[in-house]
Amino acid sequence: MAQDLPPQGGYEPRNLPARGFRPGYYLLGMFAIMGYGWYKYIKGVRELNELGREKMWSRIHLIPLLQAENDRDQVRRYWADQDREQELLGKKTRIYHSDRFVRPTYGITPTNISK
Repeated sequence: MAQDLPPQGGYEPRNLPARGFRPGYYLLGMFAIMGYGWYKYIKGVRELNELGREKMWSRIHLIPLLQAENDRDQVRRYWADQDREQELLGKKTRIYHSDRFVRPTYGITPTNISK
């Protein structure tokens, strides 16, 4: 059986258009999408930094209020303790034989001690 061969002189040239866009358009589109993504990312990072800065400053401004609340609570406990001591002992006791206020220290002791 004879093999099928091209005709003598070859096939006539065909004009087939290329499929799809030129590669440059694909690159341009890819860079445009990536640029938009980077823009949104950087904008989001700046927003997060601003929110963190705002949170830090709000905490800094709240510290005096929280400290004053804690001080009022300690003074209330101190006067209640003094009244309780006067009730039990019948006289006012002083720490270090001074009228100066000494901030009480609270030590937490464990409930079960193993030896």
